Amino acid sequence: MRIALIAPPWAPVPPELYGGIELVVDKLARGFAEAGHDVVLFTTGDSTSPVPRLWDLPLAEGTRIGNSMVELRHVMAAYNAVGDCDIVHDHTVFGPAYAAGHGSARVVTTIHGELNADLIPIYDHFARHHTVIAISHAQRKPAPQIPVARVIHHGIDAWNFPVGSGDGGYCAFIGRMSDDKGAQRAVMAARKAGVPIKVAGKMREPAERDYFETYVAPLLGDGAEYLGEVSHEDKLALLGGACAFLFPIRWNEPFGLVMLESLACGTPVLAFPEGAAPEVVDDGRTGFLCHDESAMAEAIGEAAAIDRATCRAAVEGYFSTERMVREHVDLFADVLER
Repeated sequence: MRIALIAPPWAPVPPELYGGIELVVDKLARGFAEAGHDVVLFTTGDSTSPVPRLWDLPLAEGTRIGNSMVELRHVMAAYNAVGDCDIVHDHTVFGPAYAAGHGSARVVTTIHGELNADLIPIYDHFARHHTVIAISHAQRKPAPQIPVARVIHHGIDAWNFPVGSGDGGYCAFIGRMSDDKGAQRAVMAARKAGVPIKVAGKMREPAERDYFETYVAPLLGDGAEYLGEVSHEDKLALLGGACAFLFPIRWNEPFGLVMLESLACGTPVLAFPEGAAPEVVDDGRTGFLCHDESAMAEAIGEAAAIDRATCRAAVEGYFSTERMVREHVDLFADVLER
């Protein structure tokens, strides 16, 4: 197959720091190419993914994330460049709308965001013209009427995440600085458990800075440390040394790729049972599902009972890149047959 992937314009592929979508796009691009398909990636000029790449914007537009004019320019250039491919796998929001009247390629689009009041009518319309993929069953729940072709969970390369000993004597939290992600709840749970916590995460936008200053900064000290937005290498060390990874979300998180990264390092995940967390965490085997900070604090004390090899095996097995790539290729073949 000739497969084109269209990445969003907000971060390079793969991302240098924050960028879960871009990380997934990179894994898919490499996986499709390794499977023998003819791949082209439309991204930004600063991307380094080792497949043939095209772009219009020389640099990722992270400082203007969400700007409609930036995304429209990006997707117009993308469809002008890749229209002769068999499958266009679009990871943008604007792209499928533009594609409806442009070219003859079959478009498959992945929903990466929460299906809220804004996105539900958009993807309801897209599904009439294109093939739609969801990344979790939880993501679909607010809009079961949208005809999703497949639910395909994310996967990662376990070999890129060395198994840690978990003997650092601390818990870890990695995530955007927002109430949805719950850094302040992670700190409070760790403090209840009497265990230090290291917090890392994105804090670039005004709302993220306001949240941090209001809810997280007052809790720092006394065993709670903020590390900033860490590199991949520092993230590996942080996750590998942690006795547990805390994921106290309070929203319908579509997936949560960092849970897989923690499991790949052998570190159990303690999560609130919201969003896709119950689809990732095998309660009692690869972590615990906790309903509040008090329950999470108790689970921290029980995390040592979780076998780190079992956590790793979950990523080497079902949550692998190979499985994710294979399920996409199978879907693309079905689309072409239809």
